[in-house]
Order: sequence, then structure tokens, then C-alpha cells
Amino acid sequence: MTSRREPRLADAAEIAAEQGLTPARISGLYTERAENAAGVPFPEVADMRGRARLWDHAKVTEWFANRQPARLRKHTPPARDPQDLLNAAEASRFLGYKNPNQVTTFVRDHPGYFPAPDVVEELGTAENPYRRQQWRVQTLLDWMATRPGRGKHAGAQRTAPALPDVPVDGDPDELLGATQAAALLKFKSVNSFSSSLSQGNLPLLETPDALTENGGRRRWTRRRILEQAAQRTK
Repeated sequence: MTSRREPRLADAAEIAAEQGLTPARISGLYTERAENAAGVPFPEVADMRGRARLWDHAKVTEWFANRQPARLRKHTPPARDPQDLLNAAEASRFLGYKNPNQVTTFVRDHPGYFPAPDVVEELGTAENPYRRQQWRVQTLLDWMATRPGRGKHAGAQRTAPALPDVPVDGDPDELLGATQAAALLKFKSVNSFSSSLSQGNLPLLETPDALTENGGRRRWTRRRILEQAAQRTK
């Protein structure tokens, strides 16, 4: 007989600590039946411990994954080399999360929601092995531009994140991602670039020059992108 795994339960204090909020705010989200960007109300209470409410930790984490606080909508990541590698805690801070474990939570509890790491290092000893996962800044920027849960309530105006300032005179063989390509091609957003690419309007970029090892994200050389830019201006 297969035993059913019991869900992990968490109270308002634990959830608040993870999400960078107060326990009172967590309780308020529940009593208000607040909805996230996907229109899903805050999860129901799973159990009680005395007078304390307990929620299914995985369901609450998923709810927050699709809730984009105002501070994140306004967050502008610090300027970094797109090829810089950040560990999970650094990636969390780069993306504007107060909780340094947010990226770790995404990867652990919600497979497929967050991009796979670009580099995985096997460290430690045979007795105590551990893995260090790292993401390139460009991977994080691409995810920010298209991540699930970016939607707002009906009637709210959407504001596309600003594209980075990408120099045209850099290494012509440097591999660039969609966000950088959109900037060089003078699109207003990475979404408009992706739409134009899918419609066949950027023939020189239909076949990427490379794919990332984990996640298969497309990369093009600066030379190819600039050749496409030259064609668009003719």
C-alpha cells in the first residue's frame, strides 16, 4: 500500500518570513480573499494549530509566485554584465525579492516555473556533496520580461520593462539573448521582438547561433543581430 505524503503546513509567521511581509498581512490576504495576477484567491486554511491558521505551504508559495507586488513591478535590476553568474540568493536579490530563498523555493517547489540554472557545480565531499546552481544575468532578465504572473487586473495599463542599453560596438561574436536583441533592433519590448520573430519578420534570426545548456534559450551573435538591423532599415 502506497502511503500518501502529507503536505507541509505553515502558519502566517512562517509564510510572512519567506515572503518579506508581516503575519498580519498574510492573515489579511486570507480574510480579504485577495486574488493574485492569475485571478486565484488566497488558499483556504488547511488546518488549525490552536487558534493559529495553517496553510498548505506549496499552495501558498504557488499563489505568491503568481502575485507581483507593486515594488517588483517598479523594480529595476542593477546594471550587471549579462554573462555574470549569480547563485540563488544573489538571483533573488537581483530580481527584487526580499526573501533571499525565493529562487530556491521556485526551483524546489515549482518545477518549470523558473528557468533551469545555466551552470551547476557539484561541490563538497563524497560524504557531504552539494550542488551550487547559478544563473546568468541575461537568463534572469529574459525571465523577468516574460515570467508568468506578470498580468494585472482588468483595466490596468501594462508597462513593459525597459530594455537594457546594449552597445553596437561590442564583440561581434558575443552571444546575446532575446532582451539584448530586442534592444539592438530598437523594439519597444522583448515581447514585440518575439512576436515579430515568430511571424517570420526577422529571417536572419530564425535559426539561433546557440542554445543555452539548460533551458534551451536562444542566443545570437551581435554580428548577426546587427546584420538583421541593417536589413530592417533598408
